[in-house]
Amino acid sequence: MLLGIDAGGTFTDFIFVEIGESVRIDVHKTLSTPAAPEQAILRGISAMGLESKVRDKSLQIIHGSTVATNLVLEGKQARTVFVSNYGFADMLQLARQTRPELYALDFPATPPPVAAELCLETGGRIGADGSVVESLSAAEIDGLLAKIQSLEPQAVAINLLFSFLDDGFERAIETAIQQAGLAVFVSRSSQVLPEYKEYERGIATWLNASLAPAVSGYLQRLQSKLGNNSLQLMQSSGETIAAQKAADSAVNLLLSGPAGGLTAIGYLGKQLGVSKIISFDMGGTSTDVALLDGEISTTSEAFIASYPVAVPMVDMHTIGAGGGSIAFVDSGGMLQVGPRSAGAEPGPACYDEGGVEATVTDANLLLGRLQADVPLAGGLHLNRQKATEAIQQLAEKIDLSVEQTALGIISIANEQMAKAIRLISVNRGHDPEDFLLASFGGAGGLHVCALADAMQMRKAIVPVYGGVLSALGMVVAHHGRYFSKTLGVESSQISEAELLTEFAKLEQHGIDQLSQEGLAPSSMQIKRSADLRYCGQSYSLNIAWDSMDQALTAFRQLHSKRYGYSHNTGTELVNLRVNVSVPNKRFNLPVTGPLAGCTNIRYSKVYGYEREAVIVARAGMEVGQRVSGPAIITEYSATTFVESPWSVEVDRLGNLLLEKPF
Repeated sequence: MLLGIDAGGTFTDFIFVEIGESVRIDVHKTLSTPAAPEQAILRGISAMGLESKVRDKSLQIIHGSTVATNLVLEGKQARTVFVSNYGFADMLQLARQTRPELYALDFPATPPPVAAELCLETGGRIGADGSVVESLSAAEIDGLLAKIQSLEPQAVAINLLFSFLDDGFERAIETAIQQAGLAVFVSRSSQVLPEYKEYERGIATWLNASLAPAVSGYLQRLQSKLGNNSLQLMQSSGETIAAQKAADSAVNLLLSGPAGGLTAIGYLGKQLGVSKIISFDMGGTSTDVALLDGEISTTSEAFIASYPVAVPMVDMHTIGAGGGSIAFVDSGGMLQVGPRSAGAEPGPACYDEGGVEATVTDANLLLGRLQADVPLAGGLHLNRQKATEAIQQLAEKIDLSVEQTALGIISIANEQMAKAIRLISVNRGHDPEDFLLASFGGAGGLHVCALADAMQMRKAIVPVYGGVLSALGMVVAHHGRYFSKTLGVESSQISEAELLTEFAKLEQHGIDQLSQEGLAPSSMQIKRSADLRYCGQSYSLNIAWDSMDQALTAFRQLHSKRYGYSHNTGTELVNLRVNVSVPNKRFNLPVTGPLAGCTNIRYSKVYGYEREAVIVARAGMEVGQRVSGPAIITEYSATTFVESPWSVEVDRLGNLLLEKPF
């Protein structure tokens, strides 16, 4: 029995899967409790009637959490000491000296991640060739411990130069802190991210250390409530990790929830036989877009807030546009939407929970795309009058009707999301017309047709369980980890045999780590890849590894596709990467049984359409039955708005297939 839980900014989603002779699936949504996320989880478990299964320890729980993400976005990390070599205390403050806006002559100063008084220096410096440049004496370690003790931090991040070549000095400092009995979490860069680029490695190590106290405390509280049931956390890479190991890898949880949605889309694509998919996940607070061309892509060049996060993450672009995104009129009299969100508390004005500012959800309700008489998940009943009052305040400022203002809010939000899709498709050499648009999340179905039109796409899908799809991704995800090592050598200067030896070392390390989580080595799958670049370049491309010749050929082809050219200069092997994973219990989604056809069909006026929209419950639609837009498809966890001239039908799995005629 599997329980996937996705704790989002507005809603916490649940999907319960019981695998026996057949597969039974139940879903649930409840409003999140950001101050104590475990409260919403326990409330949902109770509402689904799973308390007895918690007591008898029969649940396998996989959880995607926004705890780490919210701490970073809100700047609420733990007080952390940053330890580096002599002369490098200001490493994190200097950063990369890149402009946040290329052509801006003036921009506000960015406060350093770690205050100057918390940045300490010590010996133990390794050179680029692995030799010892400065030793680390016992007196230096004692002095460092005294400084740490006087600063009273909650965590310590150790980031010495070239520690990925020799981690002896970092280990010595870590051991000394532990033996001294200091009550701090310790992260060392040689464990968090053993790769070159000291700034990116330092940020990852600092994030890991500064997030660990809160993440650890949350997981302990949650595990105590769940008893001895198996608890795993979704990582940013789209794979799960045991809860007892998650606190030591807090930086790997920053895209925990969104990664679940992309994992579910990859799983669904395999069942449908579709390999080219653009995923579009619109929740209450944000929208995540990603492109799948065969397999889910990961990247080590992602950002959270203004920080580079060089640990493996699903290759995804996130913007602050969701159903709860707040609309406002700026100082120039222009209507704007987001990135500020009403969240779960107080929520959009139409929730009637104290919110007074107009949001995207309010606009959809006022335009008739959401129905006030159809309750949302969590028992919410929408108040159209409250939505009208909120949007009226904006309409008066820009001298438009409330309907025109609401339509403007929707149009602005749509354009923001279309821009995000262009970044991950057109800007990377992909034609969106070759892909299927997969829209999910509680608010995604309301915008799917508009987004497909903006990208000139004629086919889209709103997956079954689309309102809780990220939670589905939790239960189908593999259990696994990524391991890496910087090589930094020209391809012509290393033999195939030497590379195989380096890969084997990484693989063994990965097998050892997963074995500590109780996983059998015989069940583990291993994938190799490498970061390659032309000599003299600063950025690399990750290439699946089979052999040297295969990797070099694939690199040139991808470089040509991505940047429009390739050449015959030398190629550098930057990093080796190994993914070690164990597949989760596999199951197929249950097939929809025969129905009598659409029942309780009714009609309603939607702003901008002469013909009334047909309103039908998704659960009552018969497989293969086609409904033409405008139409509103209602369900427990989401609503889909089918624009004209689009049409929709349900397939045998319960997915909504949308198509626009030529």
